[in-house]
Amino acid sequence: MHRPSLLILLLALAGAGAPRPAAAAPAAASPGADLRYTVLLAGNRAGSAVSHPVSDHEWRYTFEFNDRGRGPSTTTRVVLDERGLPVRIDTTGHDYLKNAVAETFSLTAGKATWKNDSEHGERAVAGPAFYPSLNGPPQETELLTRALLRAPGGQLDLLPDGRERIEALGELAVKREGEAKTVRLYALTGAGFSPGYVWLDGDGRLFALYSSWSSTIREGWEGAIPDLAKAQDARAAEREKALAGRLARHPRGPLVFTGARLLDPASGAVEPGTTVVIQGDRIAAVGADGKVAVPAGAEVVDAHGRTLMPGLWDMHVHLSSGDGLLHLAAGVTSVRDLANDVDFLTGLRRRFESGEALGPRVLMAGFMDGPGPYAGPTKVLVDKPEDALKWVDRYARLGYVQIKLYSSFDPALVPPVIARAHGLGLRVSGHIPNGMTAEQAVRAGFDEIQHVNFLFLNFLDGVDTRTPARFVEVARHAAELDLGSPRVQSFLQLLKDRGTVSDPTLNAFEGMFVGRPGQLDPGLAPVADRLPPQVRRNLYGGGLPVPEGPGKKEIDQRYRDSFRALLAMVRALHDKGIRIVAGTDALAGFSLHRELELYGMAGLPPLDVLRAATIVPAQVMKRDGELGTIAPGKLADVILVDGQPDQRLADIRRVVLTVKGGTVYDPAKLYAEVGVKPVE
Repeated sequence: MHRPSLLILLLALAGAGAPRPAAAAPAAASPGADLRYTVLLAGNRAGSAVSHPVSDHEWRYTFEFNDRGRGPSTTTRVVLDERGLPVRIDTTGHDYLKNAVAETFSLTAGKATWKNDSEHGERAVAGPAFYPSLNGPPQETELLTRALLRAPGGQLDLLPDGRERIEALGELAVKREGEAKTVRLYALTGAGFSPGYVWLDGDGRLFALYSSWSSTIREGWEGAIPDLAKAQDARAAEREKALAGRLARHPRGPLVFTGARLLDPASGAVEPGTTVVIQGDRIAAVGADGKVAVPAGAEVVDAHGRTLMPGLWDMHVHLSSGDGLLHLAAGVTSVRDLANDVDFLTGLRRRFESGEALGPRVLMAGFMDGPGPYAGPTKVLVDKPEDALKWVDRYARLGYVQIKLYSSFDPALVPPVIARAHGLGLRVSGHIPNGMTAEQAVRAGFDEIQHVNFLFLNFLDGVDTRTPARFVEVARHAAELDLGSPRVQSFLQLLKDRGTVSDPTLNAFEGMFVGRPGQLDPGLAPVADRLPPQVRRNLYGGGLPVPEGPGKKEIDQRYRDSFRALLAMVRALHDKGIRIVAGTDALAGFSLHRELELYGMAGLPPLDVLRAATIVPAQVMKRDGELGTIAPGKLADVILVDGQPDQRLADIRRVVLTVKGGTVYDPAKLYAEVGVKPVE
């Protein structure tokens, strides 16, 4: 989603079963002085938030942060009724992608009305209800939490639709020099995909919102984050373990598919009437029905009319809590994480592997950038060769298989990092560091390039690729590039000759270049009606701002033409024989299906599209000895699809069974757990 709502992204809410009894509501507190907060991205200070009391029933909130040149800056006025529920909200400023924000909400005489750049509507309200702003500040979470604590049963209706619940998870004593506080942790569930956690202080005011990617915490208390993280992660792990115990099924004996339409992405063959026998975590036998013995006591799945194929790969993810379930429900059994907090990722991967949490196999890429105003979201910011090489060594010791370099990385450090990484058997990929071209990066030894926009930036001079110009200038000029020109063809031949892999992430650019405020995100339009209502609201925010004034219509069309140019580039890569791996850098599970559909729109044959998400990633990551095809001796990562995705790519959304390492998952049950409706 290209215009994050802080309430949705910081809380990422979802169903979590019956809540525990809510704690008593905090006593009404007199507003007092301003409350100031620090906003951190990947542990680095990125912005601030301020809560200013106007009166007992009115607050003014400011909020801003900088994320590599992107980021919101808003001012919000909120008026509350005697129950602490908003009856008036006014927000102005700009959103994450710098679109202007003008959002209003009012509740008068039992009628709620709201308007923003994505939606407008009204509804009669008979009882307590809460309106989560699309452009709201993190402090709004405090208001929602306090309202839930007062609500009967700890539940509230949401506007325009949905319902929220609260669960009290315990207390924690935190200290700083000369002061101690007791803070309380709550889980909010019901509006999105996974629980959102919020910490309130003893006065019932927001103390912190923590995640491994972004945190908002009371100014001066940043040192408490490790303690908050430990306590919160422990409670989240308890929930993950309970979900895994309920939704992961371990067959007592062999698992057998009969009558399957078996898809072999390596050869392109499709064999109807196939039997596949799985024993433990391995595939034991594959052959024609009647010629492969069905072991005694086996669980037999009648797969007639359905396609059995290897589990899918998403080669560009940034895992967060709750993503594992969405990946498995979509048939994704392997992912490559291309940037994450080291401790969080290694812990999550361990829980996936042990079965303590639901999730795919995880290959880890170590992220590095250089310091500066546009540094990427990581604590690994290096500007000296010795520091960069130490991190390569550490990543290798931790089991990482790849190094990803980012836009602010010093080009002078690229050759030594590549030499050290290759010497340790690690791949190297990433953004193209500012000051380099894609061609120079390939000649220096890049094994892969993330994002198709960097292929176009190879031909655009003077673009500071650390900034959002790497999107905007491609949107303005990609359509002008002649892909058949000698210069472009020479570059493509270089990629071919060097074996450089492309990870295009087309779906990330579709919403950015084609999405418009008030219109449904084209990438998630096919599944929008299945999503929880508060998630669905965020699909209308639009992408890159189209400048107002003379020429707006022409610029709008240019952005659309440029997206078609991105599709054409992917077709050119394919036709040149350059390996493409399917990655998303977007919403888990659902976005991979769209990525594959976009490859089909680019003109790639369906079988080649499916290869990009099965055998090709396995080959690129040197895992094809165990993954990527269905064959005796390989790991039992398979999916059953109710359709023929090799003929109709949209059928890939119809995964009815996912098997990872012999463990069986029912996508319908997984989706039901997070409020997603089944495929019709």
